[in-house]
Amino acid sequence: MKSRPRRNRKNEVIRAMVAETNLGVENLIYPIFLQNGKNLKIEIPSLPNIYRWSLDSLLLEIEKCVQLGLNQFVLFPSIEEHLKNKTATYSYSSENYYLNVIHTLKKEFPEVVLMSDVAMDPYSSDGHDGLVVDGKIVNDETLPILGKMALAQAQAGIDIIGPSDMMDGRVGYIRQILDENRFTDVSIMSYTAKYASAFYGPFRDALDSAPKSGNKKTYQMDPKNRREALIEAKLDMEEGTDMLMVKPALCYLDVISLLKENFPLPITAYNVSGEYAMVHAAAQKGWLNYTDAMLEVLISIRRAGADGILSYFAKDFASIQK
Repeated sequence: MKSRPRRNRKNEVIRAMVAETNLGVENLIYPIFLQNGKNLKIEIPSLPNIYRWSLDSLLLEIEKCVQLGLNQFVLFPSIEEHLKNKTATYSYSSENYYLNVIHTLKKEFPEVVLMSDVAMDPYSSDGHDGLVVDGKIVNDETLPILGKMALAQAQAGIDIIGPSDMMDGRVGYIRQILDENRFTDVSIMSYTAKYASAFYGPFRDALDSAPKSGNKKTYQMDPKNRREALIEAKLDMEEGTDMLMVKPALCYLDVISLLKENFPLPITAYNVSGEYAMVHAAAQKGWLNYTDAMLEVLISIRRAGADGILSYFAKDFASIQK
């Protein structure tokens, strides 16, 4: 045999040299859950080793992450029930602790990149990403609420706006609001292909943000559809997004690849809570090796074409790189 592919696998040095896919901390965005209060570090039972943090505790955690090389974070707020209402007014209130967290983190860690979440569900008494009128999630009436939310976050100092609501036209609406208010440097990472997935359960536990009635299938994408992601991506790009996201990641590697091949924008993917929890649960049972499985999961998402990966594995990955 003249050709023996195994020669390029014979030791670690050669394997590293010819590796087609590389993964570093620079590719990872670490999701952080927030809780109003003081001295809080509350573990989320369905998300092992993931916590809800009060601001004072979070400052120490961010410092540890930065020391590990992690410098990109996406922030999700847990909102007390009495602050929620049908129109999510607390989301853009000057009293919103989430906005204070953004402002403080940017002041204390100006070098880190902070990504927000723009959707009504954490703040809505209905638990939906859009405004509910007579049992229906209405699209166009939701956009002004999302615009106010995004503007408030930009004013607080956010680097990247993350519209996760899946309302039609929201990227263009938010881009216009930001530009009119001279926040032209604030980026948008749109949740472009966000599927109505069964893998979001632990995330909803973390924020207590599950819908009070119905489901999210009228605005999140059907898992049976692939080409529809091209339509969503084309619209988001035309409306001014800077990055395209696929969520979840593992069951939608083909969609990540599809967008990577068809659009010039950076592609990100959300390695969601259920995907993380599955690996932990199996590792706790002794059914697989946690570190090996984590690395394989992250590499698979990167190999599919993701430039950035939002993942609860981020800190563990960074820890083993040190």
